[in-house]
Amino acid sequence: MLLAESIFTLEKRSQLIKRRAKELGFLSCGIAKADFLAEEAPRLEKWLKNQYHGQMSYMENHFDLRLDPRLLVEGAKSVISLSYNYYQDLDRNPDGYKIAMYAQGEDYHFVVKEKVRELLHYIQEEIGEVRGRAFADSAPILEHAWAQKAGLGWVGKNSLLISKQKGSFFFLSELIIDLDLAYDNPIETDHCGSCTRCIDACPTAAILPNKTVNGSQCISYFTIELKNEIPDEMQGKFDDWIFGCDVCQEVCPWNRFSLPTQEQKFVAQEQINQFSKQDWEEITEEVFRKVFKKSPVKRTKFSGLKRNIDFVKK
Repeated sequence: MLLAESIFTLEKRSQLIKRRAKELGFLSCGIAKADFLAEEAPRLEKWLKNQYHGQMSYMENHFDLRLDPRLLVEGAKSVISLSYNYYQDLDRNPDGYKIAMYAQGEDYHFVVKEKVRELLHYIQEEIGEVRGRAFADSAPILEHAWAQKAGLGWVGKNSLLISKQKGSFFFLSELIIDLDLAYDNPIETDHCGSCTRCIDACPTAAILPNKTVNGSQCISYFTIELKNEIPDEMQGKFDDWIFGCDVCQEVCPWNRFSLPTQEQKFVAQEQINQFSKQDWEEITEEVFRKVFKKSPVKRTKFSGLKRNIDFVKK
C-alpha cells in the first residue's frame, strides 16, 4: 500500500510540474533521473581530443560537471528538461544578409531562464522545500543528452534535438532539483533514418558521420565564437549568414511540423530582415546598439558583426 501510494505521489508531482510548464509557455517537458551520463563520457572526450571545439576553450572546462548533474546541485534527484519554441516565418529581403532565427528577438538566455525559475518557485510553493537550479545554456550541461533521456526527442545527425511532432526550432533548458519524480522513457529510436539532407546541405561540411559536428568548421562558430579573423579558406561558403546559421534545420524534413512561436519576445524585428546588404554594410555602432539592445547578436559586438559582414561581402 505504501509503495502504491509513493508511486502515485511521484506521478502526481510530475503531472503538476508538466501542467505548470505548459502554462508558462513551454513546448515540452520531460523528466529524467539525475545520474552520471556514462554513454556521453567517451563521446565528449573524443570530441575534445579531435579539437572540434576550436577556440571554445570553455568546452574543456568542468568535464565532470557536464556528465553528472549531481555535481551542479547537491543531492540532485531529477533533471527536468524543457523546450521553448522560437520558430517563425521570416520575410527576409532577398538582397540582405541573414541572421539565425533564434537571434531575431530578445536574448533567450534571459527570457527562458526566467520562466524556468518561475517553474522552480511554483514547485517550492506547491510541493514544499525543494532545492534546485535553473539553467538556460548557462552552465556545463549536455542539454541534448538530457532532453533525449527525458523523452523530448532524439539527437539528429546535425547534433540537434529533433521531435517528430515539433521539429527542432526550439530552445532547451533544464531544472535540476533534489526531488524524486516519475521519470519519462527516453527516445531510443533514431527517426532520421537514411536521410542525409543536413549533412549534404551544410555549407562548410561541418556535419560529420555518427551525429558529430566539427564545431570549429560551423558558420555559427565563425560568426559568433571565433574572436580572430575568419580563415580565408572559408571565403564564399557562408551563403550570406552573418550571425549564426539555420541551414541544417531549414532542410530537415521534421521541421515541416514547426508552428510559429506564441512568444512575442522572440518575434523578429521587421527592420532586421528588411535591411539590404548596403544597409548592413553601412550600419553604425549607434544603430547596432539600438536595434540589438536585447538581442543575442550583442554577443559578437559591433566589431564582430562588422568583421562578419566584411568577410561575407568579399
